[in-house]
Amino acid sequence: MEHKTENSITFFSKEPVVCPVCESKFYQEELRTGRGRLNAGDLTEELRRLYQPSKKYGEVYPLLYPVVVCPECLYSSYQSDFQELPAEKTKEAASGSDKRKEIVAAAFGDIDFGNPRRLKEGAASYLLATMCYDYFPPERSPVFKQGLSALRGAWLFNNLHEKFPGENYDYLAKLLYRKASFFYSLAVEYDGSGKQSLTEVGNLGPDLDKNYGYDGVLYISALLEYYYGPDNDEAKRIKALQQAKTTVARIFGMGKASREKPGSLLEKAKELHASISEELKRRTSE
Repeated sequence: MEHKTENSITFFSKEPVVCPVCESKFYQEELRTGRGRLNAGDLTEELRRLYQPSKKYGEVYPLLYPVVVCPECLYSSYQSDFQELPAEKTKEAASGSDKRKEIVAAAFGDIDFGNPRRLKEGAASYLLATMCYDYFPPERSPVFKQGLSALRGAWLFNNLHEKFPGENYDYLAKLLYRKASFFYSLAVEYDGSGKQSLTEVGNLGPDLDKNYGYDGVLYISALLEYYYGPDNDEAKRIKALQQAKTTVARIFGMGKASREKPGSLLEKAKELHASISEELKRRTSE
């Protein structure tokens, strides 16, 4: 199944992957690098790296490929976790297959993970991963990976909305942003209590080009709370914003010396801290 031309964007693995849930075999699609395939552009407020289309390869979305998805049962996870599903969870994961297929069909219609991925399959892969990490034990840091998957899924849903504005993908993006906010806050809480460690996660992202580490997790947690946290109770909102302000302040107030931290992250963290402070000032003075 491997693409033969070096001009292609992706290739399929030579060795098949065996799904631990349904035991079907499939080939994992992976992104080629080099030859000008990736033209890095701006870094967004959410620490997402944008890429400029090239004349030769067109638009390339590296985020389409990190999640491994079984085309048969739609069991999904990041590559390092795919074969680590506990044996006692395989039946539960198998019984959830119909629900996964139903949710994906409702959001996207007919999609196929046996062929090269499009934006739809990429977005669906993160939606599926957010669901499937329910099956993983604490030592695999599932809550953080659910948050990361929800965030990346929201990014791709927004890309889909840009291309297909009448399909309600913007609604699904907001839904995933809210899920990401919940999971990121919980991941920080769990890490602090020792319930689920973040130090065991190889790359804390949030994107693929740079690992912003624990400081990046704190920043994204505060950013998501600011933009997507619950807003229907004034007292709870103020308390949540105060917590988010404290969280983001930890980035430039504690830990390694500021000069050792990425300048882009420090700058964005200080801007976010100022924005949260301004909203708190407005809400508490009303």
